[in-house]
Amino acid sequence: MSLTLNDFDYFLPPELIAQAPLPERSASRLLVVQPDEHGVDALLDRRFTDLPDLVGPDDLLVFNDTRVIHARLHGVKDSGGQIEVLIERAVGPHEALAQVRASKSPRTGTTLRLADAFDVEVLGRVGEFYHLRFPAGEDLFALLERHGKLPLPPYIQRAAGDDDESRYQTVFAREPGSVAAPTAGLHFDEGVLARIAARGAKCAWLTLHVGAGTFQPVRVDDLGEHRMHRERYVIPQETVDAIDATRAAGGRVIAVGTTSMRALEAAAQDGPLEAGSGETEIFILPGFRFQVVDALITNFHLPKSTLMMLVSAFAGMDGIRRAYAHAVAQRYRFFSYGDAMFLTRTDNSENDKPSDAI
Repeated sequence: MSLTLNDFDYFLPPELIAQAPLPERSASRLLVVQPDEHGVDALLDRRFTDLPDLVGPDDLLVFNDTRVIHARLHGVKDSGGQIEVLIERAVGPHEALAQVRASKSPRTGTTLRLADAFDVEVLGRVGEFYHLRFPAGEDLFALLERHGKLPLPPYIQRAAGDDDESRYQTVFAREPGSVAAPTAGLHFDEGVLARIAARGAKCAWLTLHVGAGTFQPVRVDDLGEHRMHRERYVIPQETVDAIDATRAAGGRVIAVGTTSMRALEAAAQDGPLEAGSGETEIFILPGFRFQVVDALITNFHLPKSTLMMLVSAFAGMDGIRRAYAHAVAQRYRFFSYGDAMFLTRTDNSENDKPSDAI
């Protein structure tokens, strides 16, 4: 029997959706889902500051160093109609794919005036996105940084404020290109990173630019019909070497966030993990055979989302259901500014319906 959307639903009281970050990054709670010797998950309520105690000297944490750009812009069409533009991803030095909200869809060749500061040309459509050409005289990201706004997720019911400029970025954000933060990384501060290093664990880096498609709902009940959005990633040779050294030492590869996991597992689908860049549409469902990642640090995800499917594939559907029910009962905070989980990879159980990545 195939998986359906309802297999990944759960009840979430709306008041548990975190609307703002805690005063301190590492003050979040951490739900540790720890399988015992019989394969039964123990649920341990910890603090994120306890994370260094959960890693060993041979372990490797892999972080996503993407940086969130000012991807939201307001403006007008050449007809005078109001528009809102949300950049999906850059596709060149002066071009981008974007969502455009307008009373009437702009036509190819239309000029859009954005932020009352510059014009962009609509070059056409690429699926659900518009292909836009920005002014050639300035770097695209510099232009967005000056005139755009930080795009908070749709479930945060407020506009971005000054605090979000720093708190909706990781402390290690370097490479601009995302329209959503790799939220598992938001819990790390310099103190936690220093304690991880003191434990002897290593850190490595990759880049996956998160697109606006990450918030798109799954609209089909038959998951075999769902098509994922594309995201671009870069995996340096140093990270591949660090993973190889970790394997040789008997340590664990710990992905910090589902974005790090998606990049690593996508790059290892056709053979051994290799350095390089590419785009992935990988859709991870229960039954997926993980090649690289042994443990995962992640936030709590939306009901019926592809990320709920990913964590269910990684830690088992029954285990994730129990963990989420526990988190709701214990009043954990959910989604981007919410609390975190530490998951260990489990073998595919007989109760998990098998499926390959799509």
